[in-house]
Amino acid sequence: MNGRIALVLGTSTGGAGRHVLSLGEGLVRRGYRVAVVGPASAEREFGFTDAGMRYAPVRIGAAPSAADPATVLRLRSVLRGADVVHAHGMRAGALCALAGVRPLVVTAHNAPPPVGGPRAAAYPVLERIVALRADVVLGVSGDLVRRLERAGARDARHAVVAAPDTGPPVKGREATRSDLAVLPERPLLLTIARLAEQKGLDMLLAAAPRIADRRPEPVVAIAGDGPLWGTLHDTAAELGADVRMLGHRADVADLLAAADVFCLTSQWEGPSLVIMEALRAGLPVVATRVGGIPDLYAGTVLMVPPGDPAAFAAAVGRVLDDPGLAADLRERSRAAARSLPGEEDAVAAACDVYKSVLGR
Repeated sequence: MNGRIALVLGTSTGGAGRHVLSLGEGLVRRGYRVAVVGPASAEREFGFTDAGMRYAPVRIGAAPSAADPATVLRLRSVLRGADVVHAHGMRAGALCALAGVRPLVVTAHNAPPPVGGPRAAAYPVLERIVALRADVVLGVSGDLVRRLERAGARDARHAVVAAPDTGPPVKGREATRSDLAVLPERPLLLTIARLAEQKGLDMLLAAAPRIADRRPEPVVAIAGDGPLWGTLHDTAAELGADVRMLGHRADVADLLAAADVFCLTSQWEGPSLVIMEALRAGLPVVATRVGGIPDLYAGTVLMVPPGDPAAFAAAVGRVLDDPGLAADLRERSRAAARSLPGEEDAVAAACDVYKSVLGR
């Protein structure tokens, strides 16, 4: 099969967008004609057309909108002629389902956020629409597959998401730490995240003073940009702990090589591509027990409840104070990294799904 695949992406500035870009590139290499449909902002961020895909801008917001009926009509028009439509996210999937496009594959990248408001209230409705109308639904972790089955999905499967390839470090550990003005004896705690509510960085900042109460004092480095930059920057400046706001960084491999512990404080999460990057770097990982994290990384990372800065600080402290535990976690990370799927694994799995829906 070398046909026309339409990838539909809702509002995304993180892992789902990176996954769609990687998948689209792999499909293009295999000779498929790939069109990506989504907000204009996604094309600006990910550059789908530069990667050999067509891009059709369609307004797909994160929350229900009065513009949704027009979006459904627009999707019906731009998706006409596609051999398979593959939507990513519940909003995109439900709007495609309402547009009546078939065959339809939908990947769920996250569980509903644990917050109120119209977005959270609408999520079960979106799930039900997708579960009943999509030909195949995919979940990036086992908890999402089970959730979709409970919503009534006839064919729910596990999605294969490729671990990002950050490449080898360019500068290396010592040079990067020198650039960051981190002395060799000071532990460097790193997180890489979009500065948004989902990532729970307020909890990391709340934990920072507790973590700082040891000698030599650890450095907490937050790499990333986003809507909460100003708020987090101001909070960090008042803590009395050494927190570095690094902004957007392209040198992810070097930052990981320079770090001693990787921290993830998300309130909700899918497979977490950044944890995959940390595992490949052989870092001990301390993460919140949310979404797909327990399902995918149990026995590999230290997990704590979300929203509990004291527990998070205690877990980080265990890693810093126990060299044996840190070494064990590093070995677990390296072992887990060896079994992570690559881009070709993800593309091959998607192609198998497409062939299965076309053969029905």
